[in-house]
Amino acid sequence: MEKKRKLTIAKAMSEAIALEMRTSPDVLVMGEDIAKMGGVFGNTQGLLDEFGPDRVRDTPISETAFIGTAVGMAAAGMKPVVELMFVDFFGVCMDAIYNLAAKQSYFSGGNVTCPMVLMTSVGGGYGDAGQHSQTLYATFGHLPGMKVVMPSNAYDAKGMLAAAINDPNPVIFMYHKALQGMGWLGTVQRSIVHVPEEHYTVPLDKAHIVREGQDITLVGLGHTVHLALDAAATLESQGIDAEVIDLRSIAPLDRDTILASVKKTGTLISVDDDYHSYGVGAEILASIAEQENLQLKAAPKRISYPDIPVPFAPEMEHHVLPNANKIVSAAQRILKVGEHV
Repeated sequence: MEKKRKLTIAKAMSEAIALEMRTSPDVLVMGEDIAKMGGVFGNTQGLLDEFGPDRVRDTPISETAFIGTAVGMAAAGMKPVVELMFVDFFGVCMDAIYNLAAKQSYFSGGNVTCPMVLMTSVGGGYGDAGQHSQTLYATFGHLPGMKVVMPSNAYDAKGMLAAAINDPNPVIFMYHKALQGMGWLGTVQRSIVHVPEEHYTVPLDKAHIVREGQDITLVGLGHTVHLALDAAATLESQGIDAEVIDLRSIAPLDRDTILASVKKTGTLISVDDDYHSYGVGAEILASIAEQENLQLKAAPKRISYPDIPVPFAPEMEHHVLPNANKIVSAAQRILKVGEHV
């Protein structure tokens, strides 16, 4: 029997990268503070010592330069892994991401692929204000040509990153600060799980039902999966059996798993810490609304971040972030309505 060893998402990510680097000399890592420091969020710990500065490269503070370089490397057949330290910084390098990486295969008729992974941190709750606290899933998920994924636990993090590095498409690999396992951030302990030492992959296009239930479907991504699980525990004490889905990916979006769950429960809440309008939650609700002959007990709801810049003051920021209590309240309202339908 394999000995259980629990890893943080940060350690699982660095382990995944190391395994791929040992397997293929085409895999290299670039970004700000990813070499000697091991990444601000711990994703590249130990890689410099093993692989040296030729394959683990600290870059100048020019996201446009090193992400553009990664696109060229991918076109030449390499497998670069680059880190955009905060997703909020995408504005200075979006041309390289979307007009180059995402469209390279399409413009070349499939002759030039872009096997590049862009790792980036998301999420607030730390008083880091409007330029270091956003999630912006939908911003990337809306743009064709890229896969956009995020793990909620260390097992998925290792397997999904391995799959991403070997995918011929550019993959935006988002990780939530609240799940990383860095002591100064605080970490949801449920994200620290057993991770096998050997190489394995987790599909980038398949959601996961992390809790089965009959009464209501709760859909989350990354950190909000854990909010949904906390809410489900509270609802269970009230006699409500919630099913919780971990999306894992928003591009592609596994609509089939969501639909199958909603057909069973008849109710739906999408929980998303990205902005409310035009977001992942809206897409999930639209996907359900478009289904013919689907009988719902009540109108589906979305919980998300309001359409305002992220406040600096902790009291204001935590007031507007999604939390388990908001999910519980929404579920209670939905099921009360459902009893009268």
